[in-house]
This record gives sequence, structure tokens and C-alpha cells, in this order.
Amino acid sequence: MANLKTKFCGLEFKNPIIVASAETGNSLDNIKKCIDYDAGGVIIKTVGDIPEMQTLTNNSKYAILNDNGELIRGKVNRSFFFYSRSGYAIEHYADWIPILREAQAYAQKQGSHIIGNIASNTIEGWIKLAKVMKESGIQLVELNYQCPHPTDYTKPTEGNWIAQDPNVTAEVTRRILEAVDIKVMVKLTPEAHNLTSIAKAAHDAGAGSVAVNSRFVGFAVNVEKAEPYIGGVAGIGGPWIKYLTLRWIHEIYSMLGIPISGSNGIYSGRDAIEYFMTGARIMQVCSVLMVHGIEWLPKIIKDVDNFLDAHDYPDLESIYGIASRKSETLKQLFEAEPIYAVVDHEKCKFPKCTICTKICFYDALHIGNDKIETQPENCIGCDLCESICPFDALHMTPDKQLALHV
Repeated sequence: MANLKTKFCGLEFKNPIIVASAETGNSLDNIKKCIDYDAGGVIIKTVGDIPEMQTLTNNSKYAILNDNGELIRGKVNRSFFFYSRSGYAIEHYADWIPILREAQAYAQKQGSHIIGNIASNTIEGWIKLAKVMKESGIQLVELNYQCPHPTDYTKPTEGNWIAQDPNVTAEVTRRILEAVDIKVMVKLTPEAHNLTSIAKAAHDAGAGSVAVNSRFVGFAVNVEKAEPYIGGVAGIGGPWIKYLTLRWIHEIYSMLGIPISGSNGIYSGRDAIEYFMTGARIMQVCSVLMVHGIEWLPKIIKDVDNFLDAHDYPDLESIYGIASRKSETLKQLFEAEPIYAVVDHEKCKFPKCTICTKICFYDALHIGNDKIETQPENCIGCDLCESICPFDALHMTPDKQLALHV
């Protein structure tokens, strides 16, 4: 059994799988259930001081969609789209003090951690809420810069711009940390033009880490009814966003080296491994728990353990950032030696299958009299034919002469 422990923001986590801020952390009972199912940590549902956002939670709406844009009823596989709208924890922020104290005592007994999550629309509010977390004994709090925090639903929302402007991100973070001695993690939004610049601004202002990243804002249409699902605009996430999230984790890890919590896109333990290999030390899971239940947590954790054992990795540290460090620069990619397609005619199912000739747009593969023939002088080595061949009958070689004579 591999060692799943990881260190993040000065805290040691027994495993890297953290429950993200959502309904799964909106009550003491739910928090305890997450801990019982072995979560490395639980981020509470956002505690705020804006009554409208608490009211919004009582009007939450959800639609789980398939890749045809239809509602999924029953079993949900990994190709789902999580479309939803919700708000903050409905309790007054002060009411969370005893909840957090009891939750932390419960978590500590099982080697887990409780992470705070706060949001306000004024500097004074952010400071006040950070002090509430500190008073509750919370050691790490996530600053929810990524959600809109409206004070008046007739006016534009104010939240997203905090995480879209590096100057604002730095100012709010700096002011909080000047007033409260607490570790913070800034949650980023994919709505920003450049997440790396926002991450740098947060870190330079004193944030110990960043969470990469929250959901996009989307608009889903029910074509049968000619109307939007759940009334209109809402957050959109799910496993489909994984590669977009990994892009920013890779860039922030590679350019800044900031401790990262990967968020949005994790469905399985294999996904979590990808995040760790890219440069995230802990992973936040949410949408998969919303569709499969908190009971899904042990499956993710077990999958991580099984992967490490199967590949002879003794611990998570062995794979931390390994993929990002192997990533080549654009200069290296553009200066790579040419490679050419080679057909293994024993594996090739011609004439039953000719898919490779249909998707080769450089006339490097074409139908011959009795086999697929190659023209290496036309091949640019794009790998498309190799990746799409269902019979593993194509591979690439740097040996042009070999390609010529096959």
C-alpha cells in the first residue's frame, strides 16, 4: 500500500482527496459523513454576510445533462455536465463557530482537516469573516473570489471581478492578511483572462496557495421546450473540464511553483493522479459527489492507491509534478526530428477498415491495390493516424527508409 500523505500549506493530509465547498459541506452531519468516508479534508460551503446569497441557496436548481444536452435520469456516467445555481450557507456566519469547532474535533480524531470558505462584498466583510474562521480554530481558509457576490439582483454582480483583476486580488488578499493571522487559499475563476497572473498576485500578497479553478458560467438550452434549463444562466462543470483545469495547473506550477489545489474535473482516482502529476498537491471533488453521493469518496481514494501500487510508486511525492516537468517548450516541439507513419500490415484490417486514409489530410496514406500504402515524403508526423487506428496497426518512426519500404 502506497503512502498517500501530502503536505499542503503547512498541513499534512492523510490523502489528497478533499471535498470541495458545496452542499456536501453545508451541515455538521454532511461534514462528518465526508470524514467517515475518509476524505483528507472538507471545505465547508461558503459562509458569507450577504443575505441575498443565503436566500439563493433556498432557491437552488440543478440539471444533470448528457452530451446531447438532455437530462440524465438514473445512472450518471462520467460524460455528464453539472449545471447548477446555488448560494451560500443559509446560517448566519456566527452560527458556524460551534459547528466548525465540533467538526474540527471530529476531523482531528480521524486525521482529517476542515477548511473554511468565506465570501463578502466589502473589505470589512472579508476581514470579519476571516476573524470568524480564526476564532473557530480554522487553520486554512479558502477565499471565494470566484463567485458573484451580489448585493442587489438588479445590478451587475461583483464577485467575479475580484479574481479577474490581479490588482484587486492582491489588494483584498493583502488587507485580509494584514488584519488576520491565518493561512489562505485563493480560489481562481476560469472566467479570468490569465489565471497565472491572478495566482501570482494572490501569492505575492501573502496567499499560501491557490485553488485552480472554479466552474464556468454557462447557458444550457432545453430544445424540446425551447427554453433554458433551470431558468437561465448557471455554473457549469463536470469531468469534461479536466483538461482546461490541468492547463492552468501546469502553467502555474511550472512558472510560479505555488502550492495548488486542483478543482473541477475530477471523477476518478486516475483523474486525481493526472492532477498530482501536473502539479496539484490536493484535489477538490464536488460534482461527482453530487451525482453519486459522498459514498463515492473511497472509490477515488482506493483508485489512487491502486494506481501507485500497480506502477511501483512508493508514495505520491514520487509523481508530484512529474508530467509538467517533462513538458517540452514550443521551441523544442517545433524543432523535433521528423517522424513518419508505418503500417503493420499483419494487424491492418484493410479493406474492411480504411479510416486512416480518410483522416490523413496530407496524402501520406492512401488505398493501394491490396493494402494501405504510405508516402513518407508527404507525412508530417502528426500522430493522428496512430492515435485513431482501432487495430494498433500504425506507428511512427524517425527512420524514413523504413517507412519507404513497408
